[in-house]
Amino acid sequence: MTAVAPLVAWVREGTELFERTMAGIGDEDLDAASALPGWRRAHVAAHVASNADALVNLLTWARTGVPTPMYASPEQRADDIEKGAGLPAGELREKLAAANARLGRALAEMPEDAWDAQVRTARGRTVPASQVPWMRAREVWVHAVDLLAGAGFTDFPAPLLTALIDDAAPGFSGRPDLPRVALEATDAEVRREIGTSGDAPVVISGRLADLTAYLLGRPVPGRLESVAEGPPPLPGWL
Repeated sequence: MTAVAPLVAWVREGTELFERTMAGIGDEDLDAASALPGWRRAHVAAHVASNADALVNLLTWARTGVPTPMYASPEQRADDIEKGAGLPAGELREKLAAANARLGRALAEMPEDAWDAQVRTARGRTVPASQVPWMRAREVWVHAVDLLAGAGFTDFPAPLLTALIDDAAPGFSGRPDLPRVALEATDAEVRREIGTSGDAPVVISGRLADLTAYLLGRPVPGRLESVAEGPPPLPGWL
């Protein structure tokens, strides 16, 4: 499990951050808006719980060879989130804790040779099971911020921020409707370009945490510098 061990560690640390953030939210405040349009904090928690069980399905698929989709259908996924968000606060917290524990056990019990097995994501991509820990790490860290309850990108380790930028940037790079943008970190040796429109890129500089938030479409915790009037708006990430 050497190759995936750092990713599994990010899952554990991100889960702890998400659970700490949830613990700081009063039951009545779970109905407050999250950073995601149309979702309350309860929706975010329900989604994170549902996603844990969906990824257990992928690990089961990899371990047994029996196709086990993340969700039966997009409708089932949406319905699970709505039902979870409608639970009493105590039941929602229990649901989240139980799902996190199930995924933790599934990750710990994966045979070494099963990480190479091919599985299919909810978006139809075929990937090795070794990508499952990254899929979960991305969810728990970013959605902890989406709870709007104190967690922020400045809480993320620098290697994770770089990994998130590298994960998101290719989705923007081939789009002719985006201007060329060069992201330059002021606190790390990181420079990435996105977009294809224009001869020279618009250089946007800032802390790694600020650049990551910008690229992922989240509120920027600090300040970004640009020679243009401001960083161009980006389409949605996930």
